[in-house]
Amino acid sequence: MKRSRINDIMAVADELIRSHGFTLPPFAYWTPDEFRARTDARRIVEARMGWDITDYGQGRFDELGLFLFTLRNGSLADLERGRGMVYAEKLLISRQDQLSPMHTHVIKSEDIINRGGATLAVELFGSDDAGNFAEDRGGRVLCDGIERTFAAGEVLKFAPGESVTLMPGDWHAFWGEGGDVLIGEVSTVNDDVTDNIFREPIGRFSEIEEDTAPAHLLVSDYDTWLRAG
Repeated sequence: MKRSRINDIMAVADELIRSHGFTLPPFAYWTPDEFRARTDARRIVEARMGWDITDYGQGRFDELGLFLFTLRNGSLADLERGRGMVYAEKLLISRQDQLSPMHTHVIKSEDIINRGGATLAVELFGSDDAGNFAEDRGGRVLCDGIERTFAAGEVLKFAPGESVTLMPGDWHAFWGEGGDVLIGEVSTVNDDVTDNIFREPIGRFSEIEEDTAPAHLLVSDYDTWLRAG
């Protein structure tokens, strides 16, 4: 993706988020130079909090992509100990008919919440005994605390205010139906580097073409833009 396109997506996303009564935290608006100058931002970097815009390396963001902002994130060490900061929270924007492709997680359980906008469509499949994608297997999920059985490939639809709880091994893809959707994600500790298992062999992060300066850094920029020395 071109950096100029990413900057535009950030601006539009911020406007949409504000239109639904949410405001991003102060570090969302730091410039790269401000980020570099901060001596107190280590936790933000280590937890990979911040902007995340992906086309899954396919170059078709409008069709296959997702906007995310990680608001808070705990640590895997705390999760392994069973105490401490064991949770994470994100805001996502799924545009109309923009697919977030079929995937599951090994560690993370998550509530996916329609925070506003159009209908959130979630396609679901179960896993085989080894946790692999099972084309012929359904399962059970919680929808706002109510258990619901789903058939393989069933698409559940969620209006604003409604949610689904997904556990490791629940294979899912989602998109906005009838318009753009602001999505909340509340989960156990989030690790986007290793804990996204896609059905198809695609990448999690975008390759960036630096045609202009970044307005704000993506979490995938931290290792290069904030590297010491």
